Amino acid sequence: MRSHTDEAIMHIRNVDQLAAITSSAVCGICASLVLVLVFSALSVVSGVHGQSKVGRHSRVAAPPNSLTAAEKAAGWKLLFDGKTWNGWRGFRREKVPIEGWVIEDGTIKHVAGQGEQSQQGGDIITVGQYDNFELQLEWRISSGGNSGIKYLVAEEMVKSGYSGIGFEMQVLDDDRHPDAKMGKGGNRTASALYDLIAPKNKVLHPVGEWNQVRLIIRGNQVEHWLNGAKVVEYELASPQLKSLIAESKYKNIAGFGEVRKGHILLQDHGSEVWYRNIKLRELPPP
Repeated sequence: MRSHTDEAIMHIRNVDQLAAITSSAVCGICASLVLVLVFSALSVVSGVHGQSKVGRHSRVAAPPNSLTAAEKAAGWKLLFDGKTWNGWRGFRREKVPIEGWVIEDGTIKHVAGQGEQSQQGGDIITVGQYDNFELQLEWRISSGGNSGIKYLVAEEMVKSGYSGIGFEMQVLDDDRHPDAKMGKGGNRTASALYDLIAPKNKVLHPVGEWNQVRLIIRGNQVEHWLNGAKVVEYELASPQLKSLIAESKYKNIAGFGEVRKGHILLQDHGSEVWYRNIKLRELPPP
């Protein structure tokens, strides 16, 4: 027979066991809660990083011949949609001379001709005329090729033929075309103000690769940019420019350099050349 003392001792032992079990259970619950919280935090962090990666990878460049929302908001307009001749025509012509120019794989391509100008080709120009603007485009030249981007072009200055006159940003294979060695100090090489000002700090991509152009005219200030670097800068109507014109191939052309609003022109020089991503935004006058 157990005494009251024995029963008291058993009760105490049971309480201790219950306390131990309870303590163990509480610790287990706490540990589980800690693990849940840790995994939840890791999931959130992982999700944030995953979204960040998706965001970074989703910021892809706009496809050729298109505008981003930011560009549209900034006033950019496409001058070539990659599919049609909308906005273009031949110099001193109503339509583009398709014997010399074609649309190929989202580019404006001049097909190889004979000599300096294709027999049925000729230059092409924008329908619109511009004064204060920023132009961007890409060009790719063939081996030994020659072309040019002319601006402030007025058709009235030419009485016959299909070659326009105006300031020209040279497009050239510097290594193989003889024009690169002519002129003065490189003023007929790629990105030069043709026959007037040689480019500086130029990085020219090899034949077969695309070169990026920016051309900026605001007031009398003009800038040529090639592949992210400013290569030519000058002032319209300045004494320095007039002096250069007087010593150039343009010296006997009446009114050369005086046009302040005109067409943008792509030159037919008989070579294969490609243009794409042609876009422009008009700028306020200074």
